Amino acid sequence: MGNSLPEIRVLIIDDHQLVRTGLRMLIESQPEMKVVGKAGNSAEALPLAAKQKPNLILLDIDLGGENGLDFLPELRKTAPDARVLILTGTKDIEMHRRAARLGAAGLVLKEHAAEVLLKAIRKVSQGEVWLDRSMMSTLLNEMTQTDKKMDPDQAKISGLTPREREVIALIAEGLKNKQIAERLFISETTVTHHLSSTFSKLGVSDRLELVIYAFAHGLAKMPVNLL
Repeated sequence: MGNSLPEIRVLIIDDHQLVRTGLRMLIESQPEMKVVGKAGNSAEALPLAAKQKPNLILLDIDLGGENGLDFLPELRKTAPDARVLILTGTKDIEMHRRAARLGAAGLVLKEHAAEVLLKAIRKVSQGEVWLDRSMMSTLLNEMTQTDKKMDPDQAKISGLTPREREVIALIAEGLKNKQIAERLFISETTVTHHLSSTFSKLGVSDRLELVIYAFAHGLAKMPVNLL
């Protein structure tokens, strides 16, 4: 069974050795997951990311004297095929928003059960986004309050084509480009073009920002499987 599952190659970045060891044991208890490296700071993480080519990076925000978000853009450039999942103890919503803006594909609080982290790793590695329901609600409330003062968003939304709206709704359901192409009977290249156009029109930079924007503006319904 394990051989039939695509391998999830994980790089752990956390400044506590005990936490890194525990995370490795947890992750490698799963047949399709493998830890390819452990780092405590950017100086260790960046060379490892380049060498090991993980497809998922588990990144703590608080790395002692260093903020993990400060080198997240460089980390994404170093490992362009990797999805970044933030694992943090902080509930600072601005930190969470910054992580999303910088391209993190999801965020898990350390207080959650181990099963939640494993599920998040699987979902994010499959191209989905991961935020818990309370976190998503806070982000949406903040965006809604901001948007009351910024009607120009309605002009952006009115510029979307019907097909682009369909693609947005499917992205919000967690579908990947190939699945969207099959659902809409179009090519993956066409899906990519629609996404590029949508990012430009709405002023978002990645799928996570698009999903949050879609929920905030009624372009998609929040899925019931958000924690």
